[in-house]
Amino acid sequence: MERRKRIVVGMTVIALSVVLASTGCATKKYVGEQVTQVEERVSGVETQVEDAQVRLQDQEGKITTTSRTAQEALDRAMAAGKLAQGKLLYETVLTDDDVKFGFDKKELSPEAQAALEEFANQLKTENKNVYVEIQGHTDEVGPDSYNEDLGKARAEAARYYLAKQGIPLHRMSSISYGEAVPVADNDSTEGRAQNRRVVLVVLQ
Repeated sequence: MERRKRIVVGMTVIALSVVLASTGCATKKYVGEQVTQVEERVSGVETQVEDAQVRLQDQEGKITTTSRTAQEALDRAMAAGKLAQGKLLYETVLTDDDVKFGFDKKELSPEAQAALEEFANQLKTENKNVYVEIQGHTDEVGPDSYNEDLGKARAEAARYYLAKQGIPLHRMSSISYGEAVPVADNDSTEGRAQNRRVVLVVLQ
């Protein structure tokens, strides 16, 4: 990056030198001001690139975390002989924005029910021979064992609601990750809300 900056500045200096030689009107002060402006613009671009790289790394980190739990679901299903093809189709994450799992709550809100109905309708419309693992997650407030149970209760609530929508129980399983796989910072209210979630992993 530093080499690129020197090249850009060097080219600018050469160009300004040509102008100085051909017109005789430019001064050293003017050339210096122009070089400074170019350096500032180059520095600004570098900062934007670095910010974009940080955002990409953060996003990749979230994708890796989510995909790891999906892969684990696939491994479990294959080990249990649930799948013929052993293929991960997709995963749907229902965060607090969708399912409205309040602090220390497992009951499904109307928003949660609507989101699960939409998910069930999608499965029935696609009419594929799929298997769904439902993963329950919590924030880190409270003991590990309690959050393990709470995550399981949330996953089971989603599983039984999907069964009422016509998804066969034998094609679904539930598991709790408790507080073990956060996707956001548990030190903030917003982060804890994101961590209270249910992940629906669709396998074939």
